[in-house]
Amino acid sequence: MRKLLLLFVSSIFSIYCSAQNFEFGRITHDDNNFDKNKIDSSANAVVLKEFGTTSIQISDRTNSTELFFEYHVKIKIYNKEGFDQANIVIPTYKDGSREEIISSIKASTFNYENGRFVETIMDKKAIFNESRSKYTMLTKFTLPNIKDGSIIEYSYKLESPNLFNFKTWEFQSDIPKVYSEYLIYIPAIYNYNVSLRGFYKLSDTKSEISKECMRINGTPIDCSKIWYVMKDVPAFVEEDFMTAASNFKSAIYFELSDQITTTGAKINYTKSWRDVDYELTSDKSFGSQMKRKDIYKDLLPTILKSATDDLSKAKSIYNYVKNQIKWNRYYGKYSEDNIKKALDMRSGNVADINLNLIAALSAANLDAEAVIISTRDNGTVNKLFPIISDFNYLVAKVNIGDKSYLLDATEPLLPFGLLPLRCINDQGRVINLKKPSYWIDLTASQKSSTNYILQGKLNTDGRITGTITTHSTGYDAFNKRNAIIKSNGVDEYIEKLDESMSKIKILKHEIKNIDSVEKTLTEIYDIEFAPLPNADKDELYFNPFFINPISKNPFNLTSRTYPVDLGSTSDQRILINIELPGKYELKDKPKDLAIGLPNTGGKYLLKTGIEDNIISFSQIMQFNKATYSPEEYPYLKEFYSKIIQNQKAELLLEKTN
Repeated sequence: MRKLLLLFVSSIFSIYCSAQNFEFGRITHDDNNFDKNKIDSSANAVVLKEFGTTSIQISDRTNSTELFFEYHVKIKIYNKEGFDQANIVIPTYKDGSREEIISSIKASTFNYENGRFVETIMDKKAIFNESRSKYTMLTKFTLPNIKDGSIIEYSYKLESPNLFNFKTWEFQSDIPKVYSEYLIYIPAIYNYNVSLRGFYKLSDTKSEISKECMRINGTPIDCSKIWYVMKDVPAFVEEDFMTAASNFKSAIYFELSDQITTTGAKINYTKSWRDVDYELTSDKSFGSQMKRKDIYKDLLPTILKSATDDLSKAKSIYNYVKNQIKWNRYYGKYSEDNIKKALDMRSGNVADINLNLIAALSAANLDAEAVIISTRDNGTVNKLFPIISDFNYLVAKVNIGDKSYLLDATEPLLPFGLLPLRCINDQGRVINLKKPSYWIDLTASQKSSTNYILQGKLNTDGRITGTITTHSTGYDAFNKRNAIIKSNGVDEYIEKLDESMSKIKILKHEIKNIDSVEKTLTEIYDIEFAPLPNADKDELYFNPFFINPISKNPFNLTSRTYPVDLGSTSDQRILINIELPGKYELKDKPKDLAIGLPNTGGKYLLKTGIEDNIISFSQIMQFNKATYSPEEYPYLKEFYSKIIQNQKAELLLEKTN
């Protein structure tokens, strides 16, 4: 962030936190004997106490206004599963000359031995830095001498130029916390919007005025001194089918609204969307790149040579861009250099590729817009006021007739109009060069669907031979196509697939439409089952759930405080017909089921029968919603439990005369 104060400004600020912070190394018997059953009997480790404080000061290092954050925590480790709490990773961020600095790291492990606490101090040589990306650095260290029952304690200081977001405080983490306290000092010249996210509420909060916390040009400035406390905080447990944990963890967030300068002028940081629209459309790395239709003037005749209407033109351009420019795996809403360079180099970040797509669509006189979004792992955006830093990704939108299509050309294996799952996250903001921006829902345009059909024959030696034909669309097809590409071709993919099925051997294979992503992906496998046990007996047992069996419930929490987000609706169908080597009677079978989720949210149907010496088995599982509320969680959990229990049953066939 730009320097907000002149270099001659001096500060006399000091952190008044001694009454709230706790003394390092003062381990008590209460700490050592803490009964985890008081908070979570299943916990492998518990935060006994943590304290943090953030202030705004003039940095001796940079002579500019910076955030100063101090963190201190004490954790009880109960067993080996909790040992990973001793592996500490602290991310810091860098943008050009502006960077965050970690200092004063202090860490010790305390073990109770022979009636006393023995401290093992971490060697400073255990601290190292790792570059995660050009913007992110990780400071890592591991506390020494960890055993069952150890108590670890560490503290550090962080200096950051990022005044805009102050310093987020997460009350909730992956282990429960007995006590979490955050103390902040905000000078009166800064005004922040403060929001508490998550399911759990504060146990206590209070505020007071801290007199003369800063002095600018001889003028004293008071601070708001505010405490936030949360006690007995449950662990946040991540399950499948969720967006970023930051959307749901109990945490407190800050965003700079405005600042009063030394001259008394007010600088507003909370802008209107009208301001943001102008800023983005005028930006040389955003709006200026959207206007680069000239790049495609000479290319369009070749690209569009087979296109006959606007939709086919859009598809031709989409296919050209996604196959011409390779994604360098970096996200972004701004072009790194310019889209012409990305096209020439055939490589670029997300924005380079999709701004190329927008420019090309516009050059073909199609109505194209940009959509800035926040990916699923980045969290949802604040809709109360524009926060550009909330957005980390850009896709294209093209309007043809009365329909609109969202496009991301970073993934060659995605069909036209289907965004990558990482983009399916609440809403995006549509940026138009001539019209005001607006929100748009980010939803999957296609259902994920897979149909399995097995036509087989039970031989007298107990082997089942036959053909499995699979048809996949949507994300199911995309994931399979990706797996094939990552396997360096079909043969290696089949080899891995064959190895993963212990009782089935693939004898012959054919896969259609691997590269024709607009078409259904079709897999055809001639297969052979290992001989069924007791095949020569009059009674024959076997389990029919050998295609995509469900052996584990993805929902295991007692309750879930955040939604179940599948990303798209889905439909899976399995049809098995097996010709028997004689006359058999169906003596026992898995129970026929017809289970429905509330409000037509989905269903599971299972039916087994025998007719004309052919055993037939039909299974349908549908999820008619992409997102289910926390209140619907128990129904999903029970839904899977009933299916799993039923899939343990076997077919019993008995020979008849």
